[in-house]
Amino acid sequence: MTLIRTPLALAAAGAALLLGACATPSPEKRAATPVAAPAVVAAAVAPAAAPAPAAQAAATAESGVATVDLAASRAASAAKALAAKAQPYVYFDFDSDVIRSEFTGSIDAHARQLLALPQKRLRIEGHTDERGGREYNLALGQRRAESVARSLQLLGVPEARLEVVSFGAERPKAEGSNESAWAQNRRAALRSDGAERLAQATLPR
Repeated sequence: MTLIRTPLALAAAGAALLLGACATPSPEKRAATPVAAPAVVAAAVAPAAAPAPAAQAAATAESGVATVDLAASRAASAAKALAAKAQPYVYFDFDSDVIRSEFTGSIDAHARQLLALPQKRLRIEGHTDERGGREYNLALGQRRAESVARSLQLLGVPEARLEVVSFGAERPKAEGSNESAWAQNRRAALRSDGAERLAQATLPR
């Protein structure tokens, strides 16, 4: 069969080839064309939203970890340290009402406790050993108690919060007629009022 190529058929074939060439991009154009990133990748790298304060509080409650009040903890530690330094007795040399330097730290701790607790009061009891007459020992015990009270007042403690009393040799802390017992009996006892005073009443005198 003989094909007859007419001018009209040739023109149609040329137009088809031209359209095909325009529809297929060249390799350079394909490489230069930006490719959109998949939506899944964008979702994966998106920053997580910060939890709300209510959610954080709930998480803390569920964890079971209690919060610590550092100020209260420090105050309790300071009070404990003061209590350890505030010894209940101040001892004296024979026939003396002079406070020895080793007891100044204890008296200072008592003063700081009294200043920190305005409702607290202190009773200071003066004692002596068995040597000497009753009247002399009562006067010596009084001077010893007053010596401690004056030291506390110099540290800022009001006189109205201090009670001074003397028992002389009537309430020995240690029994015996020797230097070891006498040294323990030459003392001033510092006793707090209220519950603390009742607790200290069980200590040996």
